[in-house]
Amino acid sequence: MAEIVTMGELLVEIMRPKEDIPLYESDYFRGPFPSGAPGIFISTAARLGHSTAIISGVGNDDFGENIMKRLKHDGVDVSRVIIPEDGHTGIAFVTYFADGSRKFLFYMDNSPCVKAKAPESFTGFEDTKYFHIMGCSLMADVNFAREIVKTMNMMKSHGVKISFDPNVRLEMLKDNAVLGMLQEVFRSSSILMPGVSELKMFAGKDDLNEAIESVFANPSLEVLVLKNGSKGSGIYTRKGLEVSQPVYKVIQEDATGAGDSYDAAFICGLAEGKTLSECAKMGAAAGALNAAAFGPMEGKISPESVRKMTEES
Repeated sequence: MAEIVTMGELLVEIMRPKEDIPLYESDYFRGPFPSGAPGIFISTAARLGHSTAIISGVGNDDFGENIMKRLKHDGVDVSRVIIPEDGHTGIAFVTYFADGSRKFLFYMDNSPCVKAKAPESFTGFEDTKYFHIMGCSLMADVNFAREIVKTMNMMKSHGVKISFDPNVRLEMLKDNAVLGMLQEVFRSSSILMPGVSELKMFAGKDDLNEAIESVFANPSLEVLVLKNGSKGSGIYTRKGLEVSQPVYKVIQEDATGAGDSYDAAFICGLAEGKTLSECAKMGAAAGALNAAAFGPMEGKISPESVRKMTEES
């Protein structure tokens, strides 16, 4: 039985080894690294000691084996990951630039990573407390997005809390019908975990304070986790700003997946009954530990490492 569940794409990342090497230039790559925002999220939650599961798919190939071995090692329940004989594992080629921007080339068309179906019943999810959705998963494939929304509605009807990181990647958007589904997930979310630009987009407001006030018109929303990169995060409820959390300083190797690890640790804190301040510290620590290692899931994240970072800072 899984306490924390997600549904979304699994893929490998093949990455430039340093900044400012365009993808069109002939040069070296590193990888493959197991990845996909939902995969990073659920790996982090598992490494923090929680029972977890993911609904997804990989190809019956070496890249699929790379992902499955890692998730199994971390303790994730992968029994709902489909591995059909046809179709390849999803791939993302990634490069980073000194100004903090990134560029991706995704190869997911007809991949099993966007072919998983919604569960037919709630059986097997009776212990689930949180169902986490990433906006990039909705954008990956419109039919897959419908299956995620179907799963979300089933989960919510059984009292499961919905957490949502909009994680908007416009380079993945191929069907404008997904925009309506992003809004549907937002309206069902108890915990919203956007960046500043994503919050303004969902609220339809240019002013940040107006955007924060606007999203709480959503009756389902309980907590807004507003992530702002190196400026840290702010945790809001209907009472206003509850926590202002700075980042933990580390020597950054690779920021890939830091936000996904933050999400996971914050949700783990909620599942453990911790205060919002404690949850924010856990999130910031997991994000920092992720950024201190090269590769999307390679940070040395554990209950002990997170606790040590929060206690020493």
